[in-house]
Amino acid sequence: MVVKKEKPQEKIPEQHPQITIFSDWCKSCGICVAFCPKEVLSMDENGRVFAKHPEKCIACHMCELRCPDFAINVEEAKPAETGEEKQ
Repeated sequence: MVVKKEKPQEKIPEQHPQITIFSDWCKSCGICVAFCPKEVLSMDENGRVFAKHPEKCIACHMCELRCPDFAINVEEAKPAETGEEKQ
């Protein structure tokens, strides 16, 4: 019996959600930082919000939903292209 071994699949780089912070709209209230369950967001020395650990984002949208100034946008991660076409 001959067993064919399949070629190991290449590891596809993990995609992360895209976090956009509109600093002109942000009033530095810190609500987004407080509600982030993964501690993705933080405040800098000037009190401005930034994504300290964007790789931890699970796209729960808590920051986006709680921001009173609509200063945060979270876009879901797009699936990585595998090179295979759908038929």
